[in-house]
Amino acid sequence: MKKHTLLATLSLALITAYAGAAQADKATDVTVKPAAQQTQAALWASRVLSRYHYKATPLDDAMSEKIFDRYFKSLDGEKLFFTQADIDSFSKEKSRLDDAINSENLQTPFAIYNLYQQRFADRMAYARELLKSKFDFTQDESYQFDREKADWPKSEAEVKDLWRKRVKNDWLRLKLAGKDEKSIRETLDKRYENYVTRSRKLNSEDVFQIFMNAYAMSIEPHTNYLGPRASENFDIAMRLSLEGIGAVLQNRDEYTVIREVVPGSPAGLSNKLKVGDRIVAVAQGESEKFTDVLGWRIDDVVQLIRGPKDSTVRLQVLGADAGPDGKPFVLSLVRKKISMEEQSAKRSILEVKDGAVKRRIGVISLPTFYQDWDARRKGDKDYKSATRDVARLLGELKKEKVDNVLIDLRNNGGGSLTEAVELTGLFIDRGPVVQQRNAEGRVEVEADNVPGLSWDGPVGVLINRGSASASEIFAAAIQDYGRGLVIGEPSFGKGTVQTLVNLDRFGQSDKSRFGELKMTVAQFFRINGGTTQLRGVTPDIKLASTSDAENFGESSYDNALPYTQIKPAVYIPAGELKEIVPMLDKKHEARVAKDKDYQYLLDDISYVKKQRQDNVVSLNETVRRKERDQQEARAKLREQRLAAGPSPDDPILVPDPKDALNKAIAAKPANPRAAQRQANQVRGAIRTDDGLQADERTLSAELDAEKAAKNAKDVLLNEAVHILADEVSVLRTDTRLASRVLPYVSDK
Repeated sequence: MKKHTLLATLSLALITAYAGAAQADKATDVTVKPAAQQTQAALWASRVLSRYHYKATPLDDAMSEKIFDRYFKSLDGEKLFFTQADIDSFSKEKSRLDDAINSENLQTPFAIYNLYQQRFADRMAYARELLKSKFDFTQDESYQFDREKADWPKSEAEVKDLWRKRVKNDWLRLKLAGKDEKSIRETLDKRYENYVTRSRKLNSEDVFQIFMNAYAMSIEPHTNYLGPRASENFDIAMRLSLEGIGAVLQNRDEYTVIREVVPGSPAGLSNKLKVGDRIVAVAQGESEKFTDVLGWRIDDVVQLIRGPKDSTVRLQVLGADAGPDGKPFVLSLVRKKISMEEQSAKRSILEVKDGAVKRRIGVISLPTFYQDWDARRKGDKDYKSATRDVARLLGELKKEKVDNVLIDLRNNGGGSLTEAVELTGLFIDRGPVVQQRNAEGRVEVEADNVPGLSWDGPVGVLINRGSASASEIFAAAIQDYGRGLVIGEPSFGKGTVQTLVNLDRFGQSDKSRFGELKMTVAQFFRINGGTTQLRGVTPDIKLASTSDAENFGESSYDNALPYTQIKPAVYIPAGELKEIVPMLDKKHEARVAKDKDYQYLLDDISYVKKQRQDNVVSLNETVRRKERDQQEARAKLREQRLAAGPSPDDPILVPDPKDALNKAIAAKPANPRAAQRQANQVRGAIRTDDGLQADERTLSAELDAEKAAKNAKDVLLNEAVHILADEVSVLRTDTRLASRVLPYVSDK
């Protein structure tokens, strides 16, 4: 997403890590300096970007000025730390960053970062000092919570006033949530101290990656620099596997905490690690000394724990219930290949009542278009692939005799283009899927050349603003072929193709660690000649839009490639949906007009949209209490609706007969405590503002809230399922229309 606060960025940096580096120096006033290897990496990256990018742009004074502006925004996107005077102090360097890269001298971007760190520490010190005073909540003043488009503060006095209002708002949120003065002061003091602790863990590799991304993204939004560790994590995300122990970790109060244990992994099979346990030291093999990891960045701890398959790692673990002075236990684990099943394709079946009959709709949720490139290249017959997983799930749904299939691509940001083409091939016989145009203007057609289909019945694709790239290729192809209904909201609008360029090939030795470029090398076009660039895929039947299109999506970027068209590919449509879409849309509009849950969703969307537009909150306690009362009243209405149980018209989830766990749970007697936990989860899903940040809540509370969110009624999915059930009803009663929509079936 385009918008973010800097403080959120700092927290994210610790979890995802911009790049791999040694444990950060904990000294207070450390000046971060560029390494020789980084200056070389910048030079080689500039040569590649200026020559081989789809939008090849010279690294000159004009580009330098763009990098300069984007770098400052990357560091201080909400304009809360730097003043205009700080920006002006580097004005002479604005047109010289190209020279800095070409001469392998990155002192200026690092000097900018060091000033940022100084300003960050100053602002946090001032915020903590403000906690010693008292605030007057009877005054009529307000706080602007989104300052991305604001001007830089013109003076120290102005930036201090911004922070006074920010701290006042933090305090008021906690006060409205029922916290007393002492706990508010302690909570906020610790929060601001943690901000400083986290910011100090950023090191030269992080700074270099932030700067290089300011350069790369100044050319085009989807070009990025990946440091060595970021590159490794990207590869893991694509192949959905890694070699380790199978535990999901996070930072909490300087500890590395077990957030999740993967079933069947070494950690899971040990039966000794549980959620909330804290890893305090790590050792390699059975004989090496332990390394204390208290206060370490999460990515550095992860790097120690990961390792080659069948190798041993030892952990010193402080139990979740043990105090700070408790005695840790030692756990020895043998690393194995861990499959990230949470990101794999999954299926479910929902039943919808249609008069006296039931329509069974199979739903396949696909979070990303993944593929294990290395395994496929090596000839591994069991390589991980989104298409292969979906083909298997379609086979299972066939056996379950579903009437229609919905491919849920919401928030699927893309992945492998090859997978998008091959996945489309599961639903068409043969033919072109997508066109690519490279920097020279040459157009190539990517086609499905495998005869036959895995699913020849009706199909729908559910998209939202978070559906991008490969998701848009698939949805557009299904739409252009007339093969199925596209349902939801307009997609992201990313119509570009990226490739990875390993910069290590330019190094002077095998030990070079320059990282990679994820670089745009082509633009893709629909087979009808249009592109999804900027405009995205427009659904056949639109659902409520939950996204902020102004600030999220390709059109929100100031340097996105323009929309354009080329000649259509030669293809034969597989079906014709023009007649059936208006019929289904009419049924949809009539149904949602009476659906309380859908109307609640529209009300929530309207409420959030107004908040975004207003972009200010009152700092007057009376005004805020009135707003909070209204929010709680809204929440109670939702709670009453949830307590009433599902609507008679709601789709019913069909239990998976292979799911032994579901059977075991269903066989257990009723558990009042479990019922209470479920009630708490429902309340967590609609809870009002508690004024806390994620790491300030207990881990169990956060996990319960996440579980509740996952289990909450998915209004948009339910409506999409209803639409596909309506389609089945229409096709079963109108053979002429069925022959137009489903020629694959009618020809048999």
